[in-house]
Amino acid sequence: MSNHDSAEENVSQRDEKTFPVLPTLLTLGNAVCGIGSITLSTKAGHPTVMENPLAVSAILIFLAMVFDSLDGVVARWTRQTSEFGGELDSLCDVISFGVAPAVLTLEIPHLYPPRVIWVLAVLYVICTVLRLARYNVEAGENHTGEDFTGLPSPAAAGMIASLVFVIPDLHELSGSPDSPIVRLISDSLYAITTRGLPVLSLALACLMVSRIRYPHIVRQLIGARYKFRSLLTLVFTVVVVSAIHELAVPLVLCMYIIPPPVRAARRMLTTKWKRGASKSEDPPS
Repeated sequence: MSNHDSAEENVSQRDEKTFPVLPTLLTLGNAVCGIGSITLSTKAGHPTVMENPLAVSAILIFLAMVFDSLDGVVARWTRQTSEFGGELDSLCDVISFGVAPAVLTLEIPHLYPPRVIWVLAVLYVICTVLRLARYNVEAGENHTGEDFTGLPSPAAAGMIASLVFVIPDLHELSGSPDSPIVRLISDSLYAITTRGLPVLSLALACLMVSRIRYPHIVRQLIGARYKFRSLLTLVFTVVVVSAIHELAVPLVLCMYIIPPPVRAARRMLTTKWKRGASKSEDPPS
């Protein structure tokens, strides 16, 4: 076979490959939401911009999470999963769940020096990139799909976005004359949220690059072996959302983010205690 025939065969093979149009559009929708979030965050405080651009910026991060969830589902349903789609998804995730939340934290009023806030934002982006790169490498290596290694970047970004979103509500409740208790709680939560957000971003960054296992919620909700536990989680979530709308999303995300590291720390302490106990029981030589 001549080189010319071989080249024509390669071209025809490339032409026959189908391009995953719908999953790709959904993935790019994720990136568009991330870029929109960054744009609105950087325009916070401008008189010509909408009343609360940071809240809209946070909403766009949640919308990016919706696109990020849909693109994989649609790709599997249409049997258009590809290496291209996986790489594109990670690149868009860096924008929406790495850069966008970091910029959001930069624009919130803080008591810390600007240089410290900038360093924390950079660390958050770096850890997001490392988390996504590791996921791409490990995705095909005996991966069951039921859990993640390290906190997923959408969950970390959602935690930051949810807190930024509730800041105006907490500020409004803090001036409520109806109940001193509500005012006290709102004042405390407002102070903790605004002052603790940079520290929280550092903790989330560390969890993303950790080896702690986090469950894949979507797949576990539709799995038969998780039916009862999933039902309890769903009922509790509905109750929380109905009772306290303002803090519902942060609390639900805390229910997902906090238990795995607590269990990991408990296992580590238990293992150390057992080792220490076994050494103390060994007879001296």
